[in-house]
Amino acid sequence: MGLPQRFILVLLSIYLYSASVVNTQQEFKIQSVKLIIEPRNDVTAGTNVTLRCQATVSTSTEKGPIREYTILKNDKIVYTKTIGSSEDFVYQLHNARVFSTGLYQCKLDIQGDTKLSKAQRLNVQGLSQPVLHLEMNVVNEGEEVQATCIAPGEIGSFIFFFFDNDEQMSRVEGLSNQAKTTFRLSSGGIHKIHCSYKIRTAEDTFPSTKSNNVTVSVKELSITPVLKISPDSTIYEGDHLNISCSAQNFHSSSEGYKLFLSQGTKLLRTGNSTINHNMVAVPKVSEALTFDCRVEMRNVEKYTKKAISVVELFSVPSLTMFPTEIFQGEIMTLTCNSERFASQRINREDLEYTLYPSKNLPSSGKPGVFNVKALQNDFNYTCSAEAKGIKKDSKTLMIRPKVHVSALKISIEDKVILKKSITILCQSNGSLPINYTLFKDNVQVGTKVIRERNRQAVFMDVINKPGEIQYRCEAKNSLHSNKTGSSQHLSVNVIVPLSLMTLTVIPTPLAISEGEDLRFICSVNGTGPVTFKWYRTGSAVPLQTNTTTETYSSFVIKPVSKNDSDKYYCEASNGANKVRSENVDVQVLMALWKKMLIIVACLLLLSVLLLVASMLYIKSKRDRREAAAELSVKPSSPKSDDPLTVNLTHDTDVYNAATVKVDRAEVSVWSKRKPETESDDEISKMSNEPNVEYTEVVHARSTDPDRGAADPPDYGSVEYAELNREQFEISQYHPQVHSYQDLPEPVD
Repeated sequence: MGLPQRFILVLLSIYLYSASVVNTQQEFKIQSVKLIIEPRNDVTAGTNVTLRCQATVSTSTEKGPIREYTILKNDKIVYTKTIGSSEDFVYQLHNARVFSTGLYQCKLDIQGDTKLSKAQRLNVQGLSQPVLHLEMNVVNEGEEVQATCIAPGEIGSFIFFFFDNDEQMSRVEGLSNQAKTTFRLSSGGIHKIHCSYKIRTAEDTFPSTKSNNVTVSVKELSITPVLKISPDSTIYEGDHLNISCSAQNFHSSSEGYKLFLSQGTKLLRTGNSTINHNMVAVPKVSEALTFDCRVEMRNVEKYTKKAISVVELFSVPSLTMFPTEIFQGEIMTLTCNSERFASQRINREDLEYTLYPSKNLPSSGKPGVFNVKALQNDFNYTCSAEAKGIKKDSKTLMIRPKVHVSALKISIEDKVILKKSITILCQSNGSLPINYTLFKDNVQVGTKVIRERNRQAVFMDVINKPGEIQYRCEAKNSLHSNKTGSSQHLSVNVIVPLSLMTLTVIPTPLAISEGEDLRFICSVNGTGPVTFKWYRTGSAVPLQTNTTTETYSSFVIKPVSKNDSDKYYCEASNGANKVRSENVDVQVLMALWKKMLIIVACLLLLSVLLLVASMLYIKSKRDRREAAAELSVKPSSPKSDDPLTVNLTHDTDVYNAATVKVDRAEVSVWSKRKPETESDDEISKMSNEPNVEYTEVVHARSTDPDRGAADPPDYGSVEYAELNREQFEISQYHPQVHSYQDLPEPVD
């Protein structure tokens, strides 16, 4: 087999193997994952706990897929393991402790497809008792002691506490189940030491019980601090004090000590031997002077304290003013005084008072009394009292001179309308508070107190009668002065609301003709000024607006026309209200001259029509007579037995243009007939012409007697008998009429 054949076989094998691998890939579905805690969810400390994870997975092959299990506690991963079987996954908690308490879950992962079980809570109860160990049971005062506290078998996050006779000495935190600490016992005697701990979990903290008690005997140091203060009797303000701090019963020559002298929180002196300190006694308000003497040796500190009372020589002075309310430029009295003093040491006359600032102060002749003129602005004063070299200052007295009321103004916010509430405003300049009083025609209406700046006093009032009313404001801001500010009188006119509105039209609406002046008069009851407006219905724009102090007004349309026919109304307002009149229907009649002109024109037109009718009638009769008279008959000699066909065509009913066609020849009716040789057939054919509309024989008429004798016609006599006979024959023939277009032309 050649190389190419082998290469092809290898490629084919690879292809077939890949296809088989693809075909044998198994499919699966995770149906459920369940976590079981054994033996139970609530156990005591030291129990072996099993976390069993059961999973139900459906697969397409007998051999299951690779599974990855993860145990979570409080949403944090605790353990992860991959297995290839379908057996339950088991996680052991040997010797479970309180720290194992929490919410557990099991997660299954198969080729990226995951499912999480429901959470199960494990509660482990009971902590082991802590054990305390000390290095020494007998120590000297101030000597260090090392202690160890152990929590047997516990795991987790710990907080250890160490106690001396139930008083906590130290605290140690860590992840180990034991903690060490060192401490000093500062007092001699028997001390009982114990410890305890707490374990912290994500949800809570669990405390342990107390450990065993360990007794420690402490040998006390013999050194003692000594504090002395002189004088030891009653101490007055200003007395000199001598204070000493020392140590006694100190027998060791190899160790030193250190002394500390303090007054309250202020350290006065330090030293390695006796300390002396001198000072002047200064009292504290409602508090005694406290001194502290401390001795420190081997990290052991001992102290003693003393408190002394210092009698005040004189009290702190107070600065007062009279009167308590002062206005700019007024004289006031300032008094500086110490209410208490030690009569065993000084007299009241020994006190000297001073006022600050003290420029140009008039003397009052009394100690501590000063007469001062108030300035234009705010100012401050203080005073001092001094005796036996001791000086005390008073608190600062701030003086704010008040300003008398001025520029008092009065105003009314609204229009004054009869029987309606109005607002009166009063305002002035000056110091607060300000008392305002309102007067109406010199009768007091009310009082207001204003305590805020830039605020007006607001009064409400109602006026029940028309006419002129006067208001006035008074203002006062001093309790000790009669000085009062008064405003000017404010006169107001009371507006009476409008009523009883009437609209009059001159002339009356039924007698208005074009070209006349149309006047609308609007009147109301009330007080002015009144604004009148006239409107045409359907329009929001007034025809005219007029403001007057009278209670009536008028509007004129001149000259009036037919287009002015409409409904009109009037509105009036005076600030109190608005009233409207009834609508007035105005119909403008035609002017008299136009009526006369129409009558004359109608008469003339009628006359013309009658005249034309008469003329037409007369002309019609005349034309009929003339038409009859124009018909003439010429002599002829036709055979008596030959029929005569006459075609007559006329343009009018009165025969004003008669023309006779005989056998389509344009000749006169009375012209010579054709020779008798013409056959009857030809005559018959001629009589059957469809263009003949009608046949008629015209007979000669007698002369109209109304027109008188007429001239005899020039065409000779007429044989009436022969014509009548022929007419009879003609009437026997009725040709069919088609149109008027084939009628024969008239004969000239």
